[in-house]
Amino acid sequence: MQSANRAALPASERSQSAQSGRRVAGAPYNKRPMNLFRALLTVSGFTLLSRVTGLIRETLIARAFGASLYTDAFYVAFRIPNLLRRLSAEGAFAQAFVPILAEFKNSKGHDPTKALVDAMSTVLTWGLVVLSIIGMAGASWVVFAVASGLAHEGTAYGLAVDMTRIMFPYIVFISMTTLASGVLNTYKQFSLPAFAPVLLNVSFIFAAVFVAPYLKMPVYALAYAVIVGGILQLLVQVPGLKKIDMVPRIGLSFPRALAHPGVKRVLLKMVPATFAVSVGQLSLIINTNIASNIGQGAVSWINYADRLMEFPTALLGAALGTILLPSLSKAHVDADNVEYSALLDWGLRITFLLAAPSAIALFFFAEPLTATLFHYGRFDNHSVVMVGRALSAYGIGLVGLILIKILAPGFYAKQDIKTPVKIAVFVLVMTQVSNYVFVPIFSHAGLTLSIGLGALANAGLLFLGLRHRKIYRPSPGWLRFFAQLIGACLILAGTMHWVAINFDWIGMRATPFLRVALLGASLVVFAALYFGILSAMGFKYAYFKRRTL
Repeated sequence: MQSANRAALPASERSQSAQSGRRVAGAPYNKRPMNLFRALLTVSGFTLLSRVTGLIRETLIARAFGASLYTDAFYVAFRIPNLLRRLSAEGAFAQAFVPILAEFKNSKGHDPTKALVDAMSTVLTWGLVVLSIIGMAGASWVVFAVASGLAHEGTAYGLAVDMTRIMFPYIVFISMTTLASGVLNTYKQFSLPAFAPVLLNVSFIFAAVFVAPYLKMPVYALAYAVIVGGILQLLVQVPGLKKIDMVPRIGLSFPRALAHPGVKRVLLKMVPATFAVSVGQLSLIINTNIASNIGQGAVSWINYADRLMEFPTALLGAALGTILLPSLSKAHVDADNVEYSALLDWGLRITFLLAAPSAIALFFFAEPLTATLFHYGRFDNHSVVMVGRALSAYGIGLVGLILIKILAPGFYAKQDIKTPVKIAVFVLVMTQVSNYVFVPIFSHAGLTLSIGLGALANAGLLFLGLRHRKIYRPSPGWLRFFAQLIGACLILAGTMHWVAINFDWIGMRATPFLRVALLGASLVVFAALYFGILSAMGFKYAYFKRRTL
């Protein structure tokens, strides 16, 4: 029976299956139906763990350092390798690499796919090592470019430069982690990549609690934690890569690896992708620069708001993008336009279902969330109000921020990166015009408001592009879906607003356990109310139990 099955395979795959009894790459994974909602729960579950540990980390940092010149210096320094990570790894690289890797896996078999992974690892590693050396040497110039306002604060500027030098090599480890995650996700292995960020947070927590108190300059412990966390995130991927025989081999010949045809295709796709991501990161650099000139604490206020905003964007946007991109890429390779459109439709509906109440929570419940999570130690009442304002502004654009994570892969999977680039350029201009209008009125919250409005515009233009090219055809029932959603959201908004204004969340600093219990109970009630109202209105949850090959 086994020999008969093997004979039915193409010759190239028969030879691969004969090698050491190795599984034919692609066949079992492609033929086994995958429950998208279960995959989403898996990725979101580990992402939730990552975000919870991330909130613990931020709470400890807030308690130890508050919103001060020390945290401003650290967040500026940490933003620099993060910017490069998004350019070289999670952004441009992932968008270009995953669709081509999926094509190799689905059409060429194991050995050519492994050769692509090895060559790409070699190019990525040595290229980023050189970039890290240059960045460490020019750290002073880099910090000035990102946050010129710190130059007026001699201590903060010097700290930011030192910590930038310490953290710059992080881009090597996190970029290789992203490559490993892309490989594992393409093989429908989502758990380890989703768990990896937890280790960075654990590294931060350990450093803040056990290392910082023993250093002459305690904030340096956070910089060392970044490097340790980067190494741990890479190492945790190795068992999963071994399971599918995809552990990268980093060669010594950069030119030879660069000559691989798959690598050339990835790099060619990375050019427009890098520009697309650069546009967004350029906006972030400009915003950081503006915040550094608003006054002490502004960079930190926005960072704390970012952490809370990234909670739903990671749980929904990043998780959905992670599971949809490989499936969309396969549907593109198979020329299955019906499946392609159905996948996007599923992603959009589940985004609206879960992102809408999250946006309401950020807008109406910003101060209770901020007070409960950060209002300890050196984090004072004024900082609670300032972070809350930035967070409320994020709530206006949260749905757009998450939708981008779903709509952009609709283009990337078809290896079309130019369209998102054009849209990103327009949004960059729009965001900076918005800053000119809103920052004088709302101060630092004007920056987060501009980002949110820009995200809504970005999502809208991506959606129109998909519809115009007939890449996405909505399934029936959207009008009823929105009517049910709006009804539930209006009731939820009124309830959240009442709870937010009828309890003294800042005053409950003296009774922190009572405040935590009240927040937890409130969130449970809000969730039960929202989904209960939808059920009473006849909402069909069975739609989301979708399977794909």
